[in-house]
Amino acid sequence: MPYKLSTTLRGHKGDVRAVCSPRDDLILSASRDTTAIYWTRQSSDAAFTKSQVFKPGQRFVSSVTYIPPLPEAPQGYVVTGGQDALVNVYNVAVSSERPEYILIGHEQNVCSLSAAPDGTIISGSWDQTAKVWKGFEKAYELLGHEQSVWAVIAIDPSQFLTGSADNTIKLWHQNKAVKTFTGHTQAVRGLALIPEIGFASCANDGTIRVWTMEGDIVHILSGHTSFVYSLAVTSRGDIISGGEDRTVRIWRDGECVQSIVHPAISVWAVSTLPNTDIVTGCSDGLVRVFSRVEERWASDEEVRNFEVDVAAHAVPAPTVGGVKVNTLPGMDALITPGLKSGDVKMINNRGVGEVYQWDGIRHKWEKVGNLTDAPGTSNKQTFEGKQYDYVFDVDIQEGAPSLKLPYNITENPYTAAQRFLERNDLPMHFLDQVVSFIQKSAESVTLGSSATAPSDPFTGASRYQASQGAPASSGDFMDPFTGASRYRVPSVSSLPAPLSTAEPWSGASRPANNAAAAASPQTQSAAKLPVHTPHLFLQANIPAMQAKLHQFNDLLRQEISASSAALYNRDLSYLDDMFSFLTKISATPPTQPNFPVTPNHIEVLIHLLIKWPSAQRFPVLDLSRLIIAHAPESYAEPEFTTRFFNALFEGAEWSQPWTPLPLPKFRETNILLLFRALANAFKDDSTIGDGAWIKLIFEKIQQAPYAAFTKPQTRMTLSTIYFNMSCRGVREQLDPGLRSALLALVLSVLQNETEDAETAYRALVALGNIPTQESSARAVLNTLPATFAADVRVRNLSQDILALL
Repeated sequence: MPYKLSTTLRGHKGDVRAVCSPRDDLILSASRDTTAIYWTRQSSDAAFTKSQVFKPGQRFVSSVTYIPPLPEAPQGYVVTGGQDALVNVYNVAVSSERPEYILIGHEQNVCSLSAAPDGTIISGSWDQTAKVWKGFEKAYELLGHEQSVWAVIAIDPSQFLTGSADNTIKLWHQNKAVKTFTGHTQAVRGLALIPEIGFASCANDGTIRVWTMEGDIVHILSGHTSFVYSLAVTSRGDIISGGEDRTVRIWRDGECVQSIVHPAISVWAVSTLPNTDIVTGCSDGLVRVFSRVEERWASDEEVRNFEVDVAAHAVPAPTVGGVKVNTLPGMDALITPGLKSGDVKMINNRGVGEVYQWDGIRHKWEKVGNLTDAPGTSNKQTFEGKQYDYVFDVDIQEGAPSLKLPYNITENPYTAAQRFLERNDLPMHFLDQVVSFIQKSAESVTLGSSATAPSDPFTGASRYQASQGAPASSGDFMDPFTGASRYRVPSVSSLPAPLSTAEPWSGASRPANNAAAAASPQTQSAAKLPVHTPHLFLQANIPAMQAKLHQFNDLLRQEISASSAALYNRDLSYLDDMFSFLTKISATPPTQPNFPVTPNHIEVLIHLLIKWPSAQRFPVLDLSRLIIAHAPESYAEPEFTTRFFNALFEGAEWSQPWTPLPLPKFRETNILLLFRALANAFKDDSTIGDGAWIKLIFEKIQQAPYAAFTKPQTRMTLSTIYFNMSCRGVREQLDPGLRSALLALVLSVLQNETEDAETAYRALVALGNIPTQESSARAVLNTLPATFAADVRVRNLSQDILALL
């Protein structure tokens, strides 16, 4: 039988962040309304009622658990944790507003709690620690996670599991970490024990993983389209999950057998009763119970009202990729069954776009929303290639630049706030302040009408996209495999400054665009030739890059047809060696690595560049960029250098056709990263040797039409390669053949670039570093100022170089 609504518990005035249901007659809930509620019923067919309300303080209550009856507490204890960083313990048998015990030790929000039958408590916090309490006193402090501890489980009085925003899970024996489980690519949010197997975990990466205690992965469950916040397991062994996509999903034998859409933005918490009923806590402040036993189902009218509430939630039209209703199939398309629970189909029902989801148990399509115009469509603002209802400027520190906070009125403000804090590496204790700022700054919107509907979990614009590319601006090439909050190839905002900014030859700061340059010409000055210092691309998020490579490697190992391309044993250790090396050498201050990067390490990179699928090569190219900059001696042997650089070009599919344009986004990304790697090859201490590797680079680049590089950032990076090479020509005499080839490439940029002034400017500086008497150079210099009339630097430098000819 399918799960259906059994009852709805109304009593909270804010998001229900945690639920716990240890007995068939008891449910506990914790809320952002600063309370926890103790719900009970007298018999299995009676209604749950509010028995006690606990109010620990004036801050949000984030977590709740239950300690079964003990001699001194015949009705057990209710344990709460929250933003006041306290763990409060209430004796249920004592009607008191004050907790019997207050456990002090955490420094930030206590976001997770679990208890063993003997009364042992484990608490997890944003302060990056978990603490174990025995006899209501601190017994152990579990140290080792590098980010917030979002999930904890007391396996027994001496064994514990913890899940963290550092993407890892740890198994502890008392206060010692005995095993670390890696695999998730984003914050681990929930854990649940599975008898006779091990445990399950869920994460912001949208997946659920089932593990043995030895660390083997039994299943990777994919189906949620956004963050997965909470897990529970029924007495029958079914896994229950809830998340940001509005759904609760029931998993059996590795498959999703049912998906229950909620009329709320987030399903924050799930738990199960011993009788297999499911309890959910949502952002709409309601606690709901669902049952697979028909006798416990709500009345037909209540079930129908719930389904109507779900169906009434509109799906903003732009979130489905601009689909036109009149192009959708009609109602007849619903005759064809779905392939599995959770499949989604969009339908044109007499001119109204509707979204349906397949219920595999009931074997029918259920309506889950309507397609409508999104709120504020005409006033959308763009941030990093995506459209938002608002992009706020947030001033964190006086004198520092404002930070951008994108927000859609259809998303939970806590999700937007958390994303903002994580993105900018800000402490999580600012969460409430950021949420308050969003709520005050945005227009007040009430969930329920089409104008304010939440984005649909299956088609929404803010959807977690697990397998397809997200739109990207020219300066933001995003990982097409992991969706929101993902490892990004560094974008324009994180690149080294433009050449005219903070450089020794110019005290001026380059405006953001040509129009700005025209508005303030007095701030622009051209470079003083010659320029000696190359421009390198060194910034990187090394842990995220490493996690991404491991994620891709794990995926390949699981695919029989692709497993030969994956890394194993020794080669995998070589990969981790490189990251260890880069972590030390990039630290502030840098520390001396314990070992060098050797040709053996480069062989691993060559293997990945050639063997991995093209769409998964971008972190390999990004890693190569850093190795080239920091360990050039690892590939210094001439023949080996040639092999390595050939592999780099192969990794970017250089020999593939250059049409049609634009190129696929993953290929654009790979080419950008190739160019950054090549630019880093011209460091001050790099060795030209016989110049064969430089000739190889120039010959390869000449094979590609300049028009193929449709992104300004890519062309700017190409121009930087030539500029960096010209700096070598200032410091040492170039082979005439190399000098001639470099000059031809620089002139090609100056002749073909008509849009991006920074690209032209970098090529112009390169030309100034290698004076020439060729008439073609004079012709370019005479026309360039008119092409970039708004950029004073280009005009002035063109005149300076002409004077040298």
